[in-house]
Amino acid sequence: MTQPAYRIKDLEHRYNRHPVLSIEELLIQPASITGLIGPNGSGKTTFLKLLAFIESPTAGRIAYRGTPLQPFADVVCRDRITLLTQEQYLLKRSVADNIAYGLKIRGETAQLGDRIAQALSWVGLEAGTFLRRPWYELSGGEAQRVALAARLVLKPRVLLLDEPTANVDADSAWLIKDASLRARSQWGTTLVIASHDWHWLYEICDGVLHFFAGRVFQTRMMSFIAGPWDRVDGNRVVKRMADGQIIQAERPPQAGALALVASDTIRISRLPAEPSGDVNAVRGTLTRLLLEKSTGLLIVTVVAGRSTFTTKVERGKIEADQLVPGRQVAVLFDTAAVRWLA
Repeated sequence: MTQPAYRIKDLEHRYNRHPVLSIEELLIQPASITGLIGPNGSGKTTFLKLLAFIESPTAGRIAYRGTPLQPFADVVCRDRITLLTQEQYLLKRSVADNIAYGLKIRGETAQLGDRIAQALSWVGLEAGTFLRRPWYELSGGEAQRVALAARLVLKPRVLLLDEPTANVDADSAWLIKDASLRARSQWGTTLVIASHDWHWLYEICDGVLHFFAGRVFQTRMMSFIAGPWDRVDGNRVVKRMADGQIIQAERPPQAGALALVASDTIRISRLPAEPSGDVNAVRGTLTRLLLEKSTGLLIVTVVAGRSTFTTKVERGKIEADQLVPGRQVAVLFDTAAVRWLA
């Protein structure tokens, strides 16, 4: 039986006693593409560092291909588990020397020039133009592509990408995406990608993990509702939004619990729609429609105040209700649908 690329169990990670990541159990299969979605500070970068074995978790276990590892273990180097960060960290050397660095450390110097030129071609940089170029003469997009080439030349078994296209131009972003997917198709590389580009992740990934406040949700899309919450009676609390709207929920189990709503319990409606009884109706702006290829459903994102709600809707309803980005809509969900994460 094939071992998962990663098996994570009872993981907890803290910085200066402050919890930043908590995962009960998670499997990542070899040669899969896993997307990481979540706001800044939700734990995505920490998760990638742990998968790269740059850091050890505070508690729990990360097993790589069935074996628990410590940071910078020999197998990490041998299997070329490599992380591309959002910021470009290049050596103060030429492009060729940057790409060759990892190969030279491993003593893999056979056909070095050809391998460097090939890696450059994968990221859309012409060897004759860029081989001798120093690091300081590269644009931001070129530097990120060189950094990716320095990892691809190793033929990594695991490639971890942290917002790889966040600070680059459109052409560089396309080339970075294409080169990353080439690694999976040619060598069976396992890809784990953190990105705010939902369109790309839902198009290419075998699975998407949703991060929020250091927690990971694997199976269901979740919408999170930030506090504060005011108690109104013995078993009811409300969130008062800046525009006067309110959201009702059952009383949380403890102070500081995080409110969330499973996206499959959310309905989208044309206005007008008013709250009634135990049904919340929140007005917001439809900001995004995204086709989920695996189901044919459209993923709908609505922003209301500081909260973002996401659900899936059939194409027929989108067309019938003329739901288009920029339109004011109502987000409907039952009071009992609000769950609490302690």
